[in-house]
Amino acid sequence: MTYKEATEYMTQAKKNGISPGLATIEELCHRLGNPQDTLNFIHIAGTNGKGSVLNFLATILKTAGYRTGCFFSPAITEERERFTINNRMISKADFCRYLEMVKVAADCMVIDGLAPPTAFEIDTALSFLYFAEKECAIVVLETGMGGTFDATNIIKTPLISVITPISMDHAEYLGRTDAIIARHKAGIIKKGASVVCGVQSDEVYDVIAEKCRECRCSLHISPLEKLGRIHPKKPDYKNGTFRQLFTYGERGELAIIMAGEHQVSNAVLALDALSILAKRGFPVQDKDVSKGLLKAIWPGRFQMIAGKPPFIIDGAHNVAAAAKLADTLKIYFTNKRIIYIMGILGDKDYSEMIQRTCGLAEHIITVTPPDPRGFSGYELALTAAKWHPRTTSADSIAEACELATLLAGKDGIIVAFGSFTILDALKSVKRFSKMPSNGSAS
Repeated sequence: MTYKEATEYMTQAKKNGISPGLATIEELCHRLGNPQDTLNFIHIAGTNGKGSVLNFLATILKTAGYRTGCFFSPAITEERERFTINNRMISKADFCRYLEMVKVAADCMVIDGLAPPTAFEIDTALSFLYFAEKECAIVVLETGMGGTFDATNIIKTPLISVITPISMDHAEYLGRTDAIIARHKAGIIKKGASVVCGVQSDEVYDVIAEKCRECRCSLHISPLEKLGRIHPKKPDYKNGTFRQLFTYGERGELAIIMAGEHQVSNAVLALDALSILAKRGFPVQDKDVSKGLLKAIWPGRFQMIAGKPPFIIDGAHNVAAAAKLADTLKIYFTNKRIIYIMGILGDKDYSEMIQRTCGLAEHIITVTPPDPRGFSGYELALTAAKWHPRTTSADSIAEACELATLLAGKDGIIVAFGSFTILDALKSVKRFSKMPSNGSAS
């Protein structure tokens, strides 16, 4: 299988849509020898912050000398980004080899009259094969959607189950209240696991606590009250980073270069998980924690990809993430002229997302995300115009970038957000053709 054939196969597999449930992935992995049963996992579910917590954990564990695999979504520029070992994405040769193995098993299932695996199930099985053959000491595994019926939930008892903040998202699949969604997310909690939980509403806490009692799991609630004062520093325009200092319990002062107070909360959640992980046979020295936190960079999360004018991309794709984006902009760019490029999927609460963010923008430019679920940029502009008088619809991301650059001038800031698919589309713009991905090529 060539890489072109591999990408074509995955494009075709995506037409199988989304099919929550474990029967198909169980059959697929069974035919592949259940490679997941040989691995140690940290399993992460939640609505927002999963990727950042995963990145903090993986970078610290790598710094400590553990061979660490990661499987996450979405990719920004290409499928291979979703599979990394020690922060390096899978090679094209390995991607093709493992995908061909999964394809053989998937084709046999169809011949036997079974449902074809979805693209996410194929990716999940591929990740297990890859991490098992490469003998990863530990794998940090992010759910795709939900928890109970997510393909990643085929794994047996993980070392730790991490639940990041839960809010409304994927309502058509998971339900329309936070409590119902929390029951899906809490499905990754299994007997014998330790559970680390981020900041939640009372009703979500109750659901998670009930699940922990049912599974007789220890529940550790991330103690944010131990946080000392957070000190955000001025943006480093030369290196495109946003340094933040914070104190946390006995660890003293620590620093991260991902922006926003919510990233400090994500770092704390990762630190709490590491404390428990040490008791499960994976100790990490303080010096590796400090170094790992400073190395952790998560593309697409308030990431500065260019200067003159500064151009920031953020995958704020739902209401909660949009609110955090607005909070972060207030911290770093108070009294700055901000130009938005917005592209939102139609299954999101785009009206509420606009209301949470529009007050900070001087001008809003809307685009249609290159996704079957993409909401019309023209319709988004009509909606945004209800709350912001200076709104323009662009026919393409390239046109939006050109217009935003003109409007920003020398002292403005450009912020592109709403869907990871518009971040991918930035590759078509010459200025950003070498935009970094979620993992270095190997």
